[in-house]
Amino acid sequence: MATSYIPVSENETMPVSARIRARLMASKERFHANDNIAHHIIPGELEELLDEVSQRMQGVLESLVIDTSSDHNTQDTARRVAKMYLQEVFGGRYTPEPAVTEFPNVAHLNELMIIGPVTVRSACSHHFCPIMGKVWIGVMPNQHSNLIGLSKYARLAAWVMNRPQIQEEAVKQLADLLQEKMQPDGLAVIMEAEHFCMHWRGVKDTDALMVNSVMHGSFLKDPALRREFLSLIKR
Repeated sequence: MATSYIPVSENETMPVSARIRARLMASKERFHANDNIAHHIIPGELEELLDEVSQRMQGVLESLVIDTSSDHNTQDTARRVAKMYLQEVFGGRYTPEPAVTEFPNVAHLNELMIIGPVTVRSACSHHFCPIMGKVWIGVMPNQHSNLIGLSKYARLAAWVMNRPQIQEEAVKQLADLLQEKMQPDGLAVIMEAEHFCMHWRGVKDTDALMVNSVMHGSFLKDPALRREFLSLIKR
């Protein structure tokens, strides 16, 4: 996907985050924690953003009264954390949607397909603590549906999940994205995950899991299909 942006009047001395934010506001686009903003980032600006976030993270470490000058373990922590956020943990905000080749359903497949469990990693937008879990995807294609390669489900899931968010919204985003690409008769996405904001803080419950689902089309209308999908993923 080509990177594009809406040019606005910008002061080159502005921090790169301010320039990107100005473009988003000029285009009246939302930039919540779980939104992708890649098409408003000019080539080369991610490197600038990495420098800016590194500097600001260094300020956070100083405010936490951590001596990064003499502590060899934290001397490069600010840049490592900035790199982790921009390129990995929150990478789904800053990179374009992965290229996905879609194939026509030439064999007119119309039976249930299940993909999973796909391991996914995310972070809660409340505390930036890890969310670690698995996703199962059910597809009921029709003769007009587009089909995608098996690995592409994992790539799209990672792109959606690698953002700070809540699990309920992440599952809906993934389901909506797959529905738009494939146009099947039915689509189901189920996610089961551990939330480390419960493990590390608050109630400190290490056993709790969250499970939620989004069902489209025939998975909503046909209880037998829904039961078949749920029984198969339990295996």
